[in-house]
Order: sequence, then structure tokens, then C-alpha cells
Amino acid sequence: MKYILVITTTPTKKDAQNITQVILDKKLAACIQFLGPISSSYFWQGKIKITKEWLCLIKTKQSLYTRLESAIHAKHPYKIPEVLALPIIKGSDKYLSWLNGELK
Repeated sequence: MKYILVITTTPTKKDAQNITQVILDKKLAACIQFLGPISSSYFWQGKIKITKEWLCLIKTKQSLYTRLESAIHAKHPYKIPEVLALPIIKGSDKYLSWLNGELK
């Protein structure tokens, strides 16, 4: 597994933009999309919460995960931000070649 998709959510579009900028400035991902607002339902401190958030989809190399996670935590406003890495098991050769070339 060489490539991963990292997911995080933010409370505002501005937070998503700020995290995106830091990640790209540090060359920790080749591409980031953020979508929103989305509706999120979750438990927080024993209670059900329903909020609006922005979903960030971050494409990168697995070898950059630790640095990427640290960059997200440093800029993220949540006490415990969602940071999940999912394997990219297949992709078009041209896209994966581009992703690889951007992260050198």
C-alpha cells in the first residue's frame, strides 16, 4: 500500500482552507478536496450532537502520514479531530503517477 486517502472534518470552510494551505505548502499531499457543509451526527461527552462540518479528502503517500497527521493536529480547532487514513488499493496509472510525481 503506497497511497492513502486521509479524511478529516472541520467546523468551517475557513478551517478547511487553512488546513489545506498548510498541507500543500509542506508538500504533504498532492490533492485535497473539501466538501460542505455536510451534516455530522456523533456522540460527544455522552450526548448526541448534530452539526454542520466540512469534509476534507486528502490524497497522499503512506510514507507522509505521520507528518500529515501532525500538520492537521497543529492547525485543527477541534480537541480531538477526526484523522483517518484509508488505503488506495487501485487507481488509474496516470493519476497515481501524477500523485507520486507531485510528492517528491
